[in-house]
Amino acid sequence: MDDVYEAVVNGASSEELARLSPPSEYLAAYLRAEDTEMFAGVQDKDVRKSLHVGRVPMPELAPDEVLVAVMASSINYNTVWSAMFEPVPTFGFLRRFGRQGGYAARHDLPYHVVGSDGAGVVVQAGSGVRHWRAGDHVVVSPAYVDDQEPATHGDGMMGNNQLAWGFETNFGGLAHYTVVRASQLLPKPAHLTWEEAASNTLCAGTAYRMLISERGARIKVGDVVLIWGATGGLGGYAVQLVRRAGGIPVGVVSSPEKAEVLRRLGCEVIIDRNEIGMGGGEPASPEETIEIGKRLGRLIRKEVGEDPHVAFDYIGRATFGVSVFVVRRGGTVVTCGSSTGYQHQFDNRYLWMNLKRIVGSHIANLQEKAECNRLFELGYLAPMLSTTYSLENVGEAARLVQQNEHIGKVGVLCMAPEKGLGVTDPAMREKIGEDRLKLV
Repeated sequence: MDDVYEAVVNGASSEELARLSPPSEYLAAYLRAEDTEMFAGVQDKDVRKSLHVGRVPMPELAPDEVLVAVMASSINYNTVWSAMFEPVPTFGFLRRFGRQGGYAARHDLPYHVVGSDGAGVVVQAGSGVRHWRAGDHVVVSPAYVDDQEPATHGDGMMGNNQLAWGFETNFGGLAHYTVVRASQLLPKPAHLTWEEAASNTLCAGTAYRMLISERGARIKVGDVVLIWGATGGLGGYAVQLVRRAGGIPVGVVSSPEKAEVLRRLGCEVIIDRNEIGMGGGEPASPEETIEIGKRLGRLIRKEVGEDPHVAFDYIGRATFGVSVFVVRRGGTVVTCGSSTGYQHQFDNRYLWMNLKRIVGSHIANLQEKAECNRLFELGYLAPMLSTTYSLENVGEAARLVQQNEHIGKVGVLCMAPEKGLGVTDPAMREKIGEDRLKLV
């Protein structure tokens, strides 16, 4: 029997939790190394077939680590990539990490517990942890950094040993427990439920670095920002950040339903992909890319009178060439991913001759995460959570994201027995209002 599980679910005090010993195994969503070739030659790589839910051994805790009882998590596209074993199986990441030796060797296992989002309760802290203790309510940053590497102290994302937790490391967030470094933790916004808080950590922080940080596009008041996939997890937070920064978001969506969600987010300039000839996916040729770019540019100029300063692009191959074409002279394309494919094509003349920039961005450092988390605490940003599954049905949740049939973020209840739990500041929640917290 898991005494810690019972204690956490029943709201045990810090002192009570500190007296309990974690179980020897726990429930988790995981992939198996023996399955890495299961989709060879298969067109539909159905992640429901590769994601397993079962009990796995509890790892030993390193001195700088914290054991968190995960109340809720969410699905990110890196979990979909992991479960399709694309572009490469993540077991290669685990083997490479394990070769560092010491505590890193724990990660090299024939199974991979996945998931890069999480909100929960600290149940145990390593001997070197100073700022966290049992009972603390936390959210987890997916940036797994080496604080003994010099580059980390300039920017946590620039260290050679920076990894994505739950993707390039084991013991991820789609589980009852997760092992994280103390440098990954931030306080959970007290007015949010577990599932709401768990839906923010990766996508909102990533969007913050891409748009607001000095390491990203550094948008300013009045900037016009083109946002592809504007009702996705990343896109929805991008719309909110642009509006809060005094910019003008231009959201691109694929359906009237998603357009309505954008209006609730306060996005006044909305473009349907079908209007510009992208209803069927990516452009068929370089010439078509230019024609689509021209149509998109005309629509944006009609609405706001000028070309976009910034293109926010995580879609990848299907949109990147258009992004490079459509941003203004001296404009910026900022990218953090490629859900439609990594091999991008664009006409370089429109980049170099118009002095445009391409900025690569990845997750966010802890300071950027803290600044973004503060915006949630103030009620300036709201969760993009649209639906929630149980851990036992994590395959269905990931399949929804794989087929792009979702809006916003898809949550997963882990240790939390039901939705709506975890609010410790109901007055703040009432002040903000349920209508502003339920955007999707």
